Order: sequence, then C-alpha cells, then structure tokens
Amino acid sequence: MCGNNMSAPMPAVVPAARKATAAVIFLHGLGDTGHGWAEAFAGIRSSHIKYVCPHAPVMPVTLNMNMAMPSWFDIIGLSPDSEEDESGIKQAAENVKALIDQEVKNGIPSNRIILGGFSQGGALSLYTALTTQQKLAGVTALSCWLPLRASFSQGPINSANRDISVLQCHGACDNLVPLVFGSLTVEKLKSLVNPANVTFKIYEGMMHGSCPQVGVSEVVSRVTNLISPML
Repeated sequence: MCGNNMSAPMPAVVPAARKATAAVIFLHGLGDTGHGWAEAFAGIRSSHIKYVCPHAPVMPVTLNMNMAMPSWFDIIGLSPDSEEDESGIKQAAENVKALIDQEVKNGIPSNRIILGGFSQGGALSLYTALTTQQKLAGVTALSCWLPLRASFSQGPINSANRDISVLQCHGACDNLVPLVFGSLTVEKLKSLVNPANVTFKIYEGMMHGSCPQVGVSEVVSRVTNLISPML
C-alpha cells in the first residue's frame, strides 16, 4: 500500500513559550493520533522548543484484518521476517521529510530538529533519520523497530546523519513489539551510525503501551541535552 499521502488533519502543535529556535517532530503509534502526545508535551512547554505531533492518514491495515485506522504505512505481520510495505514506508518517510522542510522554512535549522516516535511512529522516525540528507539533532525511538532493515548496507550509512545521536527505549515485557525487535534494531543501528552515539534503555516490567509519562520524560531529557536555547 502506498496511499499514505498525509491526507490527515494538520498536526497538533505545541508552540514554544517564547521564540521557537528548535523543534521536535513526534510520530504516534498505530491507531492513535498526535493529540495525546501533544497534550503531554504541552505540560512541559519549553521557552524555545516547538513540538509538532502529526496525525497519520487513515488506511486499511493488513495485520488488523484490513480494518481502517490511522497508520503511517501498512503492517503485514509482527515477526522479524514478515513482509513489509516497502513503498508505503518510503512514501511515509518522504512525508516526514516534508514536515522537516516546513520547519526549516519556518526558520528552524534542521540540525536543531529532533525526530521521535512511539511504536510504528518510532519505526518511521528511525527509517527517516537514516535515509534523509537533512542533518538532524537526533532521534528518539520508543518501543519500536527499524523498518526495511535488510535494505541498509553492512557498513556506515552515507548520509548527513551517520553521527546522529539515537536514543532507543523498550519495555522488557513488551508483548506486541517484543524486546528482541529492540535488540536487533540497536545492533543494526550501531553498524550504521557512530555506535558511541547510540543509547538503548530497557524498562523492566514495562509492556507495550502508549506511555506519554515515560516517553515525554525521555524526549524532554534528550532535547535538553541536544538543543539548548540559542543566545
């Protein structure tokens, strides 16, 4: 499926308390919208950081008996060797790159933009960061995997983001996207970008669920470290 042309409502945006000189683009999980994450980020508004939480278009999802729901791309199965929606993933990444371009047009340099996401959104944020030529500040990926893993070379990527800072978080008891997905992903990431810049955090007892408290805490911590206010 490749009909994901972002035919969805405008993103939920949490403006900076003062002037936005940095941005976080955060992608929600399957079946969700950006509103819940935007509400969580609104609780910790920053003087200089704008939070952009787009909404995935509604499409049939093979994994869920072709039920229509918000989804960045089709998901066919949940095993490491499942068939993947290659064209849909690539188109979704182009749509995210367009969001990055829009923020650059708004006056925020791409190297002051962090991509992030939960579950399917985290997967898309990783894939986009590794395939764009837009130099980013970092990527924060929660409870997810790297799509089209086999399409990447065995060595470092030839990209503006080969030294990107990556924070990957996963619940040890995740029964939907098992921890093995996270482990395989971090192993692959360390071969594609500078391994010294890859951090993998495992949360004992945590299952798969949209958990803005943990997610927002990690995103804000990472943002604070990577994109300080401009003087």
